[in-house]
Amino acid sequence: MSQSDRGLRRLAAGTLLVAFQGTTAPDWVLRELEQGLGGVTLFGFNVAGPDRLLELTTALRGAGETVISLDEEGGDVTRLAYHEGSRYPGNAALGAVDDVELTRRVYRAIGAELVACGVNLDMAPSADVNTEPDNPVIGTRSFGAGTELVARHTVAAVEGLQSVRVAACVKHFPGHGATRVDSHLAVPVVDVDLDLLRERELAPFRAAIAAGARSVMTAHVAVPALTGETPATLSGAALTGLLRGELGYDGVVVTDALDMQAITRSVGLAGGAVRSIAAGSDLLCLGPLPSYEDVQEIIAGIVAAVADGRLPASRLEEADARVAALRDWFTAPLTPTGPATNADLDALGLDAARRAVRLTGAPEPLVEPLVVEVDTPPTIAVGEVPWGLGPWLPQAEIVRVAPAAADVPGLLEKAANRSLVVVVKDAHRHPSSRETVSALVAARPDTTVIEMGLPVWRPARAAHIATYGAARPNAQAAVELLTARKEQVDLTAQEASSSSRA
Repeated sequence: MSQSDRGLRRLAAGTLLVAFQGTTAPDWVLRELEQGLGGVTLFGFNVAGPDRLLELTTALRGAGETVISLDEEGGDVTRLAYHEGSRYPGNAALGAVDDVELTRRVYRAIGAELVACGVNLDMAPSADVNTEPDNPVIGTRSFGAGTELVARHTVAAVEGLQSVRVAACVKHFPGHGATRVDSHLAVPVVDVDLDLLRERELAPFRAAIAAGARSVMTAHVAVPALTGETPATLSGAALTGLLRGELGYDGVVVTDALDMQAITRSVGLAGGAVRSIAAGSDLLCLGPLPSYEDVQEIIAGIVAAVADGRLPASRLEEADARVAALRDWFTAPLTPTGPATNADLDALGLDAARRAVRLTGAPEPLVEPLVVEVDTPPTIAVGEVPWGLGPWLPQAEIVRVAPAAADVPGLLEKAANRSLVVVVKDAHRHPSSRETVSALVAARPDTTVIEMGLPVWRPARAAHIATYGAARPNAQAAVELLTARKEQVDLTAQEASSSSRA
């Protein structure tokens, strides 16, 4: 291989963020990093605690200057706390509180944890305006359905992360909030005219760019008025014309994972990589599915596209320069701040969750409670992150049921002469969940229903607690509302007893 060929391969490899299984870096990843690989994207299966993660990222950085990224949104989407659930509520809860300083503090805390683990790019925040309640992939990941609300909290999140030298990656451009299809599975369509797109979807991205966001993530969504049937990730009109041209963005453009079916079912991995770079992307995120052989084929495909004129070499050089500038930013001096303790971080997350939780009605005092958790299939973005009331209500018997197979008469019999608490997540998107909850509430109007997704639907008669997310502090805040009623009743009884003795 000639010197020029090696240089071209290095430029091609420099556009890739690869993934791998396990908690240690495979030899091929370290070898490719030495040869110019752009970086890695880590997932929950790569994380075995902060210390082990730091060992992993130290090994990765030792092989070369590299971008080390993961999705740490807080709330439902977490990689640092994939095995136990996040200590921070997610965007929907922060949007419900609507305190931008709180959002800034939460994202600064997330950034500080990432720095301590050796991660330098956070694929967050979601800047999507969630105008479609049935959106299967955004939901609680969005700050809300209001454009101005989402814009101001997106800015606060960017500022919080980047204040500790973690690059924000604002997603999913040009907006994934108005969709009813998961782009992991197919190509969603945002069928709005350009005026509405500019007014609604683009406003948070415009604000984030003005705030200095270091990277923006593309969405595999088609906007017919802008991209035709082509996903934005592959569209020059979206990435070069709109993002670079109209919005004036000159930072790093990162793709959403190219192994999502919106790309693989249409143009394939290598084809998608070439088309996305040509459209204006700088870093191509590869999810957990592509193997080392796939990575080699993608690099070869990019090199071949330059050789046959489909991809200008100048486009690779431009991407390389932007990524190099991002790496320089990572290492720029930063005024140190004292480290927060785990107790401080837990307190911050719990304070945010307590301020977000909403109670409608009055839960009955708890008596030997039976908690029925109505299971919800996880989205691909969230994965198998634990959720539910778990350790926060140790006096309860907790039963998790699949709604389609729920034995409602058996559950009611089990709950006889006991308090009944039903926990759901995004019941508005799952008819079988609504049917199960409605049947339980019809028989037991004293039921308390806890919604740990978006509170779009609620049964008419039951007391209702909305947490705006299913992270650990969301569950704790909900349980505090449940038990506060019991503590109040117990205190009243004690006071009455004291008065009678007097």
